[in-house]
Amino acid sequence: MKTSLAIRLAPWIATVALFVFWEAVCRIFKIPPFFLPPPSLVAKSFVEFWPAIYRNSLFTLSTTLIGFGMAVGFGLALGLAVGWSRAIYAGIYPLMIGFNAIPKVAVVPILVLWFGIGFIPAVLTAFLISFFPIVVNVATGLATIEPELEDVLKALGASKLDIMRKVGIPRALPYFFGSLKIAITLAFVGSVISESVASNTGIGNLMLQAQAQFQVPLIFAGLIALAVEGIAMYALMAMLEARMTGWAQRSGFAQT
Repeated sequence: MKTSLAIRLAPWIATVALFVFWEAVCRIFKIPPFFLPPPSLVAKSFVEFWPAIYRNSLFTLSTTLIGFGMAVGFGLALGLAVGWSRAIYAGIYPLMIGFNAIPKVAVVPILVLWFGIGFIPAVLTAFLISFFPIVVNVATGLATIEPELEDVLKALGASKLDIMRKVGIPRALPYFFGSLKIAITLAFVGSVISESVASNTGIGNLMLQAQAQFQVPLIFAGLIALAVEGIAMYALMAMLEARMTGWAQRSGFAQT
């Protein structure tokens, strides 16, 4: 019981300690606010600009979730296809690696040229930057089926589709739900990149405007708002993972 309580309190204690240390460093060393504002000044800016932060946070959250939803659907389908056939794997995987290596900030101008500035480029950037981990993890999960097990199932009359449905997909579920935690954080990165380059709304645009006006505390307030959204969505994906694939987790982690 004590161990469980300590684990639950640990994130809060670490967060408070971080902000206390940050505040102390800024005050002791008298760091200029335009270089590194203390948390108290960031909190003041958070309150002062709350309507703008709230409105832009909702925009970023909506574009991120839509892009993430698209990435889940597309990544799951493509991951199953890649894991299903070695020929598809050999043909598509190098293309995906090459595309993933392209900085997505370089793709945003093309999306703007095609769709204009605003909502759609942010959604598509979130999608493009987050689908790759899902594809890789689903394909990896399917690839972990032991050849000996496949041979036995085939000898018992199971078709390739039967093996995929009854063994491959259940085997890939822990990989899939684990990849959602990575993908959702990457989706936020994609949205903010697009908002910083080609949008009049969103946390990325808010931070860009604050930078132009040398409002450094507002920049940090935007970062904290983005971090809170990211942590909340990560926690949601972790809860979904624990609920759907708790059977695949080790007992020591399942208890937490």
